[in-house]
Amino acid sequence: MVPGEENQLVPKEIENAAEEPRVLCIIQDTTNSKTVSERITLNLPASTPVRKLFEDVANKVGYINGTFDLTRENGVTTADMAPLDHTSDKSLLDANFEPGKKNFLHLTDKDGEPPQMLLEDSNNVDDSVHDRFIGPLPREGSVASTNDYVSQNYSYSSILNKSETGYVGLVNQAMTCYLNSLLQTLFMTPEFRNALYKWEFEDSEEDPVTSIPYQLQRLFVLLQTSKKRAIETTDVTRSFGWDSSEAWQQHDVQELCRVMFDALEQKWKQTEQADLINELYQGKLKDYVRCLECGYEGWRIDTYLDIPLVIRPYGSSQAFASVEEALHAFIQPEILDGPNQYFCERCKKKCDARKGLRFLHFPYLLTLQLKRFDFDYTTMHRIKLNDRMSFPEELDMSTFIDIEDEKSPQTESCTDSGAENEGSCHSDQMSNDFSTDDAVDEGICLESSSGSEKISKPGLEKVEMAETDQRKDPIQFQLGEPNSLMYELFSVMVHSGSAAGGHYYACIKSFSDDQWYSFNDQHVSRITQEDIKKTHGGSSGSRGYYSSAFASSTNAYMLIYRLKDPTRNAKFLEVDEYPEHIKNLVQKERELEEQEKRQREIERNTCKIKLFCLHPVKQVMMENKLEVHKDKTLKEAVEMAYKMMDLEDVIPLDCCRLVKYDEFHDYLERSYEGEEDTPMGLLLGGVKSTYMFDLLLETRKPDQIFQSYKPGEVMVKVHVVDLKAETVAAPVTVRAYLNQTVTEFKQLISKATHLPADSMRIVLERCYNDLRLLSMPSKTLKAEGFFRSNKVFVESSETVDHQAAFTDSHLWKLLDRHANTIRLFVLLPEQSPGSYSKRTAYQKAGGDSGNVDDDCERVKGPAGNLKSVDAILEESTEKLKSLSLQQQQQDGDNGDSSKSTETSDFENIESPLNERGSSTSVDNRELEQHIQTSDPENFQSEERSDSDVNNDRSTSSVDSDILSSSHSSDTLCNADSAQIPLANGLDSHSITSSRRTKANEGKKETWDTAEEDSGTDSEYDESGKSRGDMQYMYFKADPYTADEGSGEGHKWLMVHVDKRITLAAFKQHLEPFVGVLSSHFKVFRVYTSNQEFETVRLNETLSSFSDDNKITIRLGRALKKGEYRVKVCQLLVNEQEPCKFLLDAVFAKGMTVRQSKEELIPQLREQCGLDLSIDRFRLRKKTWKNPGTVFLDYHIYEEDINISSNWEVFLEVLDGVEKMKSMSQLAILTRRWRPAEMKLDPFQELVLESNSVDELREKLSEISGIPLEDIEFAKGRGTFPCDISVLDIHQDLDWNPKVSTLNVWPLYICDDGAVIFYRDRTEEVMELTDEQRNELMKKESSRLQKTGHRVTYSPRKEKALKIYLDGAPNKDVAQD
Repeated sequence: MVPGEENQLVPKEIENAAEEPRVLCIIQDTTNSKTVSERITLNLPASTPVRKLFEDVANKVGYINGTFDLTRENGVTTADMAPLDHTSDKSLLDANFEPGKKNFLHLTDKDGEPPQMLLEDSNNVDDSVHDRFIGPLPREGSVASTNDYVSQNYSYSSILNKSETGYVGLVNQAMTCYLNSLLQTLFMTPEFRNALYKWEFEDSEEDPVTSIPYQLQRLFVLLQTSKKRAIETTDVTRSFGWDSSEAWQQHDVQELCRVMFDALEQKWKQTEQADLINELYQGKLKDYVRCLECGYEGWRIDTYLDIPLVIRPYGSSQAFASVEEALHAFIQPEILDGPNQYFCERCKKKCDARKGLRFLHFPYLLTLQLKRFDFDYTTMHRIKLNDRMSFPEELDMSTFIDIEDEKSPQTESCTDSGAENEGSCHSDQMSNDFSTDDAVDEGICLESSSGSEKISKPGLEKVEMAETDQRKDPIQFQLGEPNSLMYELFSVMVHSGSAAGGHYYACIKSFSDDQWYSFNDQHVSRITQEDIKKTHGGSSGSRGYYSSAFASSTNAYMLIYRLKDPTRNAKFLEVDEYPEHIKNLVQKERELEEQEKRQREIERNTCKIKLFCLHPVKQVMMENKLEVHKDKTLKEAVEMAYKMMDLEDVIPLDCCRLVKYDEFHDYLERSYEGEEDTPMGLLLGGVKSTYMFDLLLETRKPDQIFQSYKPGEVMVKVHVVDLKAETVAAPVTVRAYLNQTVTEFKQLISKATHLPADSMRIVLERCYNDLRLLSMPSKTLKAEGFFRSNKVFVESSETVDHQAAFTDSHLWKLLDRHANTIRLFVLLPEQSPGSYSKRTAYQKAGGDSGNVDDDCERVKGPAGNLKSVDAILEESTEKLKSLSLQQQQQDGDNGDSSKSTETSDFENIESPLNERGSSTSVDNRELEQHIQTSDPENFQSEERSDSDVNNDRSTSSVDSDILSSSHSSDTLCNADSAQIPLANGLDSHSITSSRRTKANEGKKETWDTAEEDSGTDSEYDESGKSRGDMQYMYFKADPYTADEGSGEGHKWLMVHVDKRITLAAFKQHLEPFVGVLSSHFKVFRVYTSNQEFETVRLNETLSSFSDDNKITIRLGRALKKGEYRVKVCQLLVNEQEPCKFLLDAVFAKGMTVRQSKEELIPQLREQCGLDLSIDRFRLRKKTWKNPGTVFLDYHIYEEDINISSNWEVFLEVLDGVEKMKSMSQLAILTRRWRPAEMKLDPFQELVLESNSVDELREKLSEISGIPLEDIEFAKGRGTFPCDISVLDIHQDLDWNPKVSTLNVWPLYICDDGAVIFYRDRTEEVMELTDEQRNELMKKESSRLQKTGHRVTYSPRKEKALKIYLDGAPNKDVAQD
């Protein structure tokens, strides 16, 4: 809600102190992360003692006073400031607070302990501050506010303690203050509450969740018996059929009152309460017209639930001074004379007449609506009238009964309209807010009430009567009892704000003690009669004509009076008078509240902290949340964590313990030796919403002992490197101190790893691939860059490698490779290469043809027959074994241990799946060679795009993958700020992440601009040489068996590869395993939910890939330079879905449209079942779903037609010969609108020779038979097919624009594919009944919903307030 800002209501004692300087205190609660963003604002008199400040703060935040500190913020750190004394009697002024300025304070822990929450049953709750709060909450930071408490942030604890007034508030869901005000008024109405309690809910007849009376009953019981300060209204709004979005819709409280009463009447049919609303709130009035010549009168009787009173008469600058004046104006008749004369059927001519309203009966509960919302025709905006209108505490309505009815000599009557007009009365003085249109868009939704009657308002039916004895009128007006029409005010619903939005609250008098209370959402407080007078509106001083503009925006909007009748005035039912079902309900709600209270108590004392555990067998880090009561001991918490992590059958309980852990830095902060019996609340520093650390359930083997972790130590993971075997061992954890020297650290590592310290080299990895050799023995670990958690590599061999510079040493190269090697899982194609391998031979421009044969021999057997993938794998394995043996023999002859074979390179690199792969190490099918990054002999450039794969289509054909234009390479490669979740749960950064280290130093820039524009990518220069230096990248591939559910039965490779390798080199390595050349298969990266995107930039590295990413290989020719992959969709102009995807095709630069059509014909026949001749279809531009330029056969791609990556075209099947022969022609799609039949004809295409409107008219006349002079046309709007409802088309489109050419405003038709609707101007629109219109509206809604359009026909645009009797809104668009 938008809170009010002006003239807030305050009691006298506060108002009198307004001249005293005030101190604005803004307090930030820094005790936990959830409250650190909130501000508590207090505006206190400067004489307020400091201890009172603490009391007020404690009340607002729900803490016990004395368990927290308040510290002033004066530009220095909080730690340097002394906290205020919470017992001090010093005034805020003496404590150096500055009046009139913002004084910032921090609420902090006291003595290191968090503040204690105020318990629900605390007796020391001080509600004095809430009592001082009367009006709506002003905006935060308003120094001039007279309220002590101006923060709009309600803490949960503040609603747990009941106000000392004894009344319970209602929680504002978001913008439901209007609902809260009405509910509190109904609750404080004895007659309504008692009647509601007498109604009994039947479980067997209705769902309690959707029963409005039952939910109101529950709410009233809670308002009467709850111990909370405020309760929720979500159950009530749920019974209305509202969802959470309705909480953000502000509505009018009078509108809600009318709609809720309608809903209750529907629910109470055939019950004792069926006529309750009418008995309490319904009055009757007569709407009459009397001829001034003959005295005959036409009239009808209307019912009303409230009387709308005009604040300021139309055209007047002076508002009515009081409610009495407005009531007199309401019944003041008007004279119909001059052009407004009334046709009298008795006189048979137009006569002067008197028209007006007479009250016949006033209800027991009289509701007056002050019409403060109006429309300013000067600014054309809604406005709010803030003029003063007084209202009395007691209102005598006897003066508004007109006894002239008894003296009428002759009358004409009509049937009593009864309840048909219920909810509003109709007169010329009323605004259009109460028009009959509301019946369409507002009120209760009666879809579920099949038996509900459909009622229309009767007119002034004339029934001639003889002279009538009014004493026989069944309506008796109590004319002889003037005192019986004395009403007393008991509810004032106040609106604060403007016509655009505001805040409602209610001022209600209790009939129990005659005391006035302010019900402002959560807050209930006492107020006085003076506060009620302030809601009259207006300004404090006289400002003349502009008084409303300067008046307070807080004023009364609805008034409810009760008839003073001792015989009818009821009192609230006492507890012992409750019906039995209400007693049961009270008991049930109390039990639920007690249960909720106990649960809250448990929640308040429960420590919730992240728990981690490295599974001792699976070696997988598990995560959970440990919820433990603060009084539970550490030993009990260990047992809970042990069971939570399911370790009962894995490891004994005594082999587990909890330690303090920093998951972000992977750092073990401390262990808790000897504290097994200490409560967790003490160990964790109290109960907090968040902790700055976590817990780790550490495990050990039965023969091991736990290491002691002390605060201040740093953790170091030590990896031992074996240069001879070229392996990096799993880490050993040691603890060290930052002030230790490198020499001392070596001694520590020597004890842990049993390596000699003298020849030890230690390499610190400070961050990714940032390796630092610790070469200064006397330097401390802190100076070397050690932090809480660190990773080092140690090597202690006696080799010449020690003498080389570190970046040139074998150790650096091995660690560099270790840091950059990733493991990928590659899914190979299911089918054997088959006929696709025939396409692997290609001629290289300027190359040696002999090399082509060599390339082909790699996938052919001795006889030239094509081999299967299995045969290729077996053959490559044998070759690699031979190669490995030869290398070992050469290494043995040379005696150079540093050139050992790569066979065992990464067998011992730490990896979760290393042990699984070791079983196949004897028969490894690996390609593990030092080769060049790229090979110009074997690669063509590929398309520069990433393509989305439609997994529903078969992958059995070469080009069966479907590319998606919504995922181009540019999208993926520039999303640096967004990470894409991978299938294994890891995150991957952008594909364009920088190429690290020396592997790419010296690379030339990407090709020239022309190649980038062509949409392809290559890493070769004009001579065919690699543009990068000769680099050696690690690659190793092993057959892999996938887990169940991960593609079992398919052929997988587990690949260890240096991620600095280019895609071109990576594909070249995969050739023996795929069975075709790299130019004839494509690489797809698998993301989460099995989404696949093609990776095509050959000169891009794999640096964006992470461990355990998945890759899918699909057969299919990669694009050459100048080629583009194109999506071909069929255009079906008269189908419900006009765009249908057919296939992917390849178009090349320099190709004509006719040539592309020739290549499409066999593909259309094989893949789509379309047998077309070349002259029976056309290609045309596709922009989203809109058809565009028709491509002529002689057009050339890249010369006449611009083409790009992921391009899309329409294929349109022709009914006859192609009519488009020249670019000067214009192809337009036309559709006839038939108003007399309320339907649209199918599309027809017109080919115009020019852009002349006259030619368009002639062609339309020719195809339709409509005379030329009767042709009217309009351009369609929106996306093709420009669908529009037949209810709207006749008036919504811009028919018959006054233009001579099509390429000017408002048509702007300059290209093919525009949609034109046309009609015969002599054809009349079909007359529709209401039933026909509703039926047609439903059909149109259904049709347009399927095509993605909606019916725009609606008498009003604002979302109306509705209550759904079946508990859920009808989703039919027609009902929206």
